[in-house]
Amino acid sequence: MSCCHADFALTETSDKAFTVGMPTFTFGAGCLGEAGEQAQELGMRRVALFTDATLRHSAHVAKVQTALVAAGVDVTIFDEVSVEPTDASLQAASRFAAGGNFDGYVSVGGGSVMDTCKAANLYASHPADFMSYVNAPIGEGRRVPGPVKPHIACPTTSGTGSETTGIAIFNLTSLNAKTGIISRRLIPSVALVDPDVTATLPRNVIAASGFDCMSHALEAITARAWPRRLNPARGVNRPVSQGANPFSDALAAEALKNVGRFLVRAVTDPADDEARTEMMYAAMLAGIAFNAAGCHLPHGLSYAVSGLARGIHVPGYPDGKSLVPHGMAVVLNNPSVWRFTASSCPDRHVHGAHCLGADTRDVRPADAGEAGEVLAQRVIALMAAAEMPNGLSDLGLGEQDVDALATGAEPQYRVIRNAPRDVSRDDLKDLFRAAMRYW
Repeated sequence: MSCCHADFALTETSDKAFTVGMPTFTFGAGCLGEAGEQAQELGMRRVALFTDATLRHSAHVAKVQTALVAAGVDVTIFDEVSVEPTDASLQAASRFAAGGNFDGYVSVGGGSVMDTCKAANLYASHPADFMSYVNAPIGEGRRVPGPVKPHIACPTTSGTGSETTGIAIFNLTSLNAKTGIISRRLIPSVALVDPDVTATLPRNVIAASGFDCMSHALEAITARAWPRRLNPARGVNRPVSQGANPFSDALAAEALKNVGRFLVRAVTDPADDEARTEMMYAAMLAGIAFNAAGCHLPHGLSYAVSGLARGIHVPGYPDGKSLVPHGMAVVLNNPSVWRFTASSCPDRHVHGAHCLGADTRDVRPADAGEAGEVLAQRVIALMAAAEMPNGLSDLGLGEQDVDALATGAEPQYRVIRNAPRDVSRDDLKDLFRAAMRYW
């Protein structure tokens, strides 16, 4: 698929340009040890180091803290981050940040840690009512008024890509649904992406985060093309995520090639350093891609699943807490979505399947049915090989939950309206029904 794809032809009402934001990143084994030098370069003297209780005494946090202290940086650790954060946990973190007189932030953890750090940095830098910056229509969607403090993001999972994005996701408990805050101002200043961290990741975390990475890339490639995005804002008012574009296409395709080759290997063999390293790299690429292009239906549907499913505990995640890992909620909606969206851009669905390793030689690129099916089947094969649940029914959801799931997904305008097809409430219900069981 060419970068000069016809999807990118300008229309009379098109924005004539797209903008890509990303951090300065370092990728490579051992680079967490460079945190002190990076902090010095950014002028940090007193930092808040965000992590969670599980990682607090890990070698990863110790390595970063040691590097910061050796560089003369004063470090205060905040380890009360919630896995799958809520509005309450973000507000608690923001109060900590506001009271600490910090001139910079460091996050060491998965997406929950990095997203919490972004939000805390924002509210400490620009105090406001909590819902002010939350995405409309759930919140006010107010624009972040100015720069926040420098942030060094150190991911310890291989999937969220949060180290590269201006997005912070959380569960709004009053609605029992996920939403977020998005601003180019929230993109970390520096990302230290160290594949050594994958050596300690449990199998289920590798699987769920890897499918999150896969979906980021597939959603970026199949998103509404940037000249046809619904928000016509230009210049500094362009949204962070602007639809599929040549840059996001290239990175997403590379990420998918890695996922197709290495995800199952990384899940099934803890000693496969090559596979885990390549998944870490894929996650970073996919993060940059979806930050630029935006996610769409798989993520929009996943937030409702995460909010509704109950009594779920997946080994490798915190004990005593019911949660559906984010990447699991996302991938369980994938196959039904690809069968639905393929009619809008079948060649892009075939391209995604090909990058993931599917045999697409006999698929007609213009045939929507074939295009959606070949991508759906490739994703299903990867799900089965990685021992993901067989659809939403394995989470205890069924026909009786379809209406509530649609209600939870409907407010996710930011992502749902980035889909290549318009979606009605009835469409949402049908997508959830089609995601109940796959094999």
